[in-house]
Amino acid sequence: MKGTITTANGNVTIDENVIAKYAGTVAVGCFGIVGMAAISMKDGLVKLLKKESLTKGIHVDVDQNNEVTLSFHVIIAYGVSIFTVSDNLVHSVKYEVEQFTGLKVKKINVYVEGVRIID
Repeated sequence: MKGTITTANGNVTIDENVIAKYAGTVAVGCFGIVGMAAISMKDGLVKLLKKESLTKGIHVDVDQNNEVTLSFHVIIAYGVSIFTVSDNLVHSVKYEVEQFTGLKVKKINVYVEGVRIID
């Protein structure tokens, strides 16, 4: 389902891929996030996604009340607090997506798929 904002002049419809792309860009800008992850279903391996493929590590769901639920599959930098990085990601993404789209973010799920040592 697409997000819809009703104004006096008509409706604005926002595709879920637009929300995912923006949320992914905000997420990778957060301290401690190495990138988005994709899991191979056949062998269970976690792969770091390139910037062009950010949306594959994010699932966006807009419900009938126009509230957004985001699920992130991330790889976190080794040696940082997972809780602190996740909390920062949730607060940053929630604020930015609500400001960008005008839709309410109902829930953000963070799935830490791996850690990586960054040089």
